Amino acid sequence: MSEGLAVGKEIWRVRLQVEIRKFLMDKKPLRFLVSITFVFAALCFVPTARTTEVPSYSPSYSFASAITSGGYFMAGRDGSVYGFNAPSYGSLPGTALNKPIVGMASTPDGKGYWLVASDGGIFTFGDAAYYGSTGAMTLNKPIVGMASTPDGKGYWLVASDGGIFTFGDAAYYGSTGAMTLNKPIVGMASTPDGKGYWLVASDGGIFTFGDAAYYGSEGSAPLNSPVIGIRSPQSGGGYWMYSAKGDVFPL
Repeated sequence: MSEGLAVGKEIWRVRLQVEIRKFLMDKKPLRFLVSITFVFAALCFVPTARTTEVPSYSPSYSFASAITSGGYFMAGRDGSVYGFNAPSYGSLPGTALNKPIVGMASTPDGKGYWLVASDGGIFTFGDAAYYGSTGAMTLNKPIVGMASTPDGKGYWLVASDGGIFTFGDAAYYGSTGAMTLNKPIVGMASTPDGKGYWLVASDGGIFTFGDAAYYGSEGSAPLNSPVIGIRSPQSGGGYWMYSAKGDVFPL
């Protein structure tokens, strides 16, 4: 079996995670039922590689995602972009990357997106503007995610130690860069007004900055698999954490 089969199955696992998060956001049971049936069917019929398989649930092999109005994008570590009910504005297959893609964010109108590599290199597509990167900097820890500001005129990058890098109109509200963490930071989400953000660690620990309120964490709970990301609804009145195996924790 080939590595490509394992990657294909991982894409469908991530699509399952996204479908669950979309249902939690829009509460449309019929759409969710149809989508989830399709995804489960794909998971059942995509073969699992027995050799040279991508290590299961490893953050370095995660697929980044960005939700837009009515659809979503996913990006692979090679910069491939997959649009689901959303048009693709470009991708990076065939481009020689210094480091793998680890995160993405869409513009407010959904007509563009940013991809970020683990060295902080930024790649823009559609109406996503370039505001800077850490690609030429020496980082203490690799970049693991990003979030865009509400007006799309800036973005934050977060490193695995919780270090925050701001670009454009993204303001700095603090970081865990100087803290000793139990587990590495794996993702971030911004508040609706862009005046704060949450960081999440792989054990489900939550760190709040600016006007981001604390609604709880999974930091002391036993997890079946590591947390790999966080999302917040447009209201900002809570957040969802999701794990590598598709578990969703609403708080």
